Amino acid sequence: MLFTHYPLSPKLKLSIFLLSLLLPVTLTACQDHAKPAAPSVQKTVQSTSSSSSASVKPPEPKGFDQRSSCVGSELPTQSQISSARVAKIKYNAGEDPEFARRKGWPKKYPTPLPGSILPQKRIVAYYGNPLSKRMGALGEFPKDEMIKRLKAEVAKWEKADPTMPVQPALHLIAVVAQGAPGKAGKYRLIMTNDLINQVYGWAKEAGALLFIDIQTGHDDIRSILPQFEWILKNPDVHLGIDPEFNLISSKVKPGKKIGTYDAADINFASNYLKDLVQKYKLPPKVFTVHRFTRNGVTNADKIVLRREVQIVMHMDGWGAPWLKRDSYKDYIVAEPVQFTGFKLFYHNDTKKGDPLMAPQDLLKLNPKPIYIQYQ
Repeated sequence: MLFTHYPLSPKLKLSIFLLSLLLPVTLTACQDHAKPAAPSVQKTVQSTSSSSSASVKPPEPKGFDQRSSCVGSELPTQSQISSARVAKIKYNAGEDPEFARRKGWPKKYPTPLPGSILPQKRIVAYYGNPLSKRMGALGEFPKDEMIKRLKAEVAKWEKADPTMPVQPALHLIAVVAQGAPGKAGKYRLIMTNDLINQVYGWAKEAGALLFIDIQTGHDDIRSILPQFEWILKNPDVHLGIDPEFNLISSKVKPGKKIGTYDAADINFASNYLKDLVQKYKLPPKVFTVHRFTRNGVTNADKIVLRREVQIVMHMDGWGAPWLKRDSYKDYIVAEPVQFTGFKLFYHNDTKKGDPLMAPQDLLKLNPKPIYIQYQ
């Protein structure tokens, strides 16, 4: 045998071994070269008021140069060996670091002012309204049980990612979209100051932030947002807006169609928060924007980033884990803004028998969501 009379170096043996692994792959590439694979189809995440759409995934890249993969006399190059190794890694949608890199992650943004929460901490929030048990965990359980459950979720995240401190939060729907026009004819209901202060007190008791969430209905964010200066001027109170229920342009009743926000609307709200930060000498405000459809946010590349505001594009759709990952990839990863979020629905995500995604599942996403919301 050749190995008996002429001992080979370990490095050369490794090269021969890798070549032996690559030969079957090369033969397979020759066979597959004449029959391209059919593209796969993915769906968008459903909301309680949306229907799914479909988009076509591009074919998976091959590990070899098509021009030389069928030439038996050519040895694989070092780059082809590296490609073959990488090709063995299988990522779920939203997890591939190379896809994220191509789309512009990590996203560059202005250095935030002192006292910023992100990206030093991960926010874990309970969402809802205490007047309704159906709108989310914040109102589904009595106050003490709700805070206990929130702290349990925080502990899960601390255990799953010990490198990242976790900041609890209560995300209150302070303006609720309505199916009827109401006295103002705006298809929305603004919560009383007393109720908002009550939930603010709960947040302080839990060591949590408070988010004021706005569903505009047929009203304009430009007229509604200033009504909350009295609470937003506090350093531990932040903002969320929900494009799904912004139907001012279509005039369709909330729940009958999915609404939208343009970058111009988001920039208005961001600029308003910037002015509050400067006026009251506050640390940066966290600003979450819900999204689960292509048109939920238009002209995302025109969203302005500021030192005073930290924008979280928040994946807000419900469904099976694969469906949620697809939407995270399509609408959050594919259109970088600044930071990313992910919503988990205790009931809607699991009603067809699927498991609720665990922190370990979400930590595989790339980029990793830094704002987690439970509804």
